[in-house]
Amino acid sequence: MDLAIIVLSLILLMVFAYRGFSLIFIAPVFAVLAAVTSDYASMPVYSELYMTKAAEYIKSYYPVFLLGAAFAKIMEEGGLAASVASKIVSVLGKERAVLAVLLGCGVLTYGGLSVFVVAFVMYPFAAILFKQADIPKRLLPAILWMGIFTYSMVSLPGTPQIQNIIPAAVFGTTTWAGIGQGLLASVLFFIIAYVWISYRAKSLKNKGEGYGKHILNEPEDNNEKLPDWRLSCVPLIMVIVINLYVSNPFNWDWAFHWDENSLSTFAPLNLSLIAASVAKVQAIWSINVALILSSIVAAWIGRKKLKRLGGVMHSINAGAIGSTSAVLNVASGYAFGCVIAALPAFAMIKSALLGLSLGDGPLFSSIVTTNIMVAITGSSSAGLMITVGTFGQEWLTWAQQVGMSPEVLHRIVCIASEGFDSMPHAGALVTLIAVCGLTHKESYYDVFVLTVMKFFVAFVCLIAYMLFGLV
Repeated sequence: MDLAIIVLSLILLMVFAYRGFSLIFIAPVFAVLAAVTSDYASMPVYSELYMTKAAEYIKSYYPVFLLGAAFAKIMEEGGLAASVASKIVSVLGKERAVLAVLLGCGVLTYGGLSVFVVAFVMYPFAAILFKQADIPKRLLPAILWMGIFTYSMVSLPGTPQIQNIIPAAVFGTTTWAGIGQGLLASVLFFIIAYVWISYRAKSLKNKGEGYGKHILNEPEDNNEKLPDWRLSCVPLIMVIVINLYVSNPFNWDWAFHWDENSLSTFAPLNLSLIAASVAKVQAIWSINVALILSSIVAAWIGRKKLKRLGGVMHSINAGAIGSTSAVLNVASGYAFGCVIAALPAFAMIKSALLGLSLGDGPLFSSIVTTNIMVAITGSSSAGLMITVGTFGQEWLTWAQQVGMSPEVLHRIVCIASEGFDSMPHAGALVTLIAVCGLTHKESYYDVFVLTVMKFFVAFVCLIAYMLFGLV
């Protein structure tokens, strides 16, 4: 009965989220429902377990959401993001429309822009380009997803997105962990997207299907003067370079070194939320520094356009408001998963998942478990946070016992988080399809096919590690 109630709560969460209910509201409702047959009383589950876990997530990651959203808004409203995207699109042209969209999304995402902002920025360029090339518009959500949410978000080493930061807090790694695994996965994600969408575009064109007659959210050609694309690239490059210098993943003597004793001054306060060591938080600190400095430079480059929209204060305020909703959504999914993981009935599920193995080490277990969690929550970040929070220490101990580097584990769980996170109820996917002015019925087929394909990327990386020791 306890397991049945857990499964029921998970199904209801997915159904209600798919129907448009806010995760912020329904997650605590179904978390309490999941615990109704356990020995835990309902109100303590809500106030002491669910809310505590949500607060822990917000404490750890809200600065990244806040600064990332502010940076993205400055880049967007200052015209810098559009300038970079426009340049990539114009250079490659309609003949290479699929490649242009994949690269444009990747550059902006890897440069530190919020994935949702990248979707809003890239959609008009992608839609116009697809229309010029007469490629069916219903392929847009699939190609935008693969450009924004795959290789540049989870697998390219050093990517400043939250999915690459979450494992660092548990494994004591940096955002540059698992370079070999990350590059292999990036190539695979890119090839899968390019080959499938190119094939579909050609196949549909041979059947007489073109862009189509669409009226919802159709972009218009905008001849507005934008900042120079070379200057616009500077803040994006700064995010990567400063993060590399400050996080110092290769322990260079000339690069920055965080003070290992900086947290010890808080010991007399006996604060339970203080990190155990600098290694657990230096990845977050490094990204924060990179985003602050890059935002200042971006604001100066885009100052003329920002001034017409109310100044940099308008961008910062808009980013701050948007970041609140984003972090609450992810924290809600994380807290829901933590309640499930804390229930006695979940112990059987946890034991079974930890027992999964293929060769030596926890990689197979981590891939399967991560995909299950992201499929349930419909979010790579929420699913990843639940996974490493629930299983991370056991996997880390397991890896150390077999002599596996934590960096490999870091990169594998990141890659796995981009397997089944494009389920129909995924909040990011629902938003992306709406931005494109389409429906699930029109566009989900290609997203589904790519979801199945990208699910196997993490397993290919696992095989590469087993056969060649690729780290």
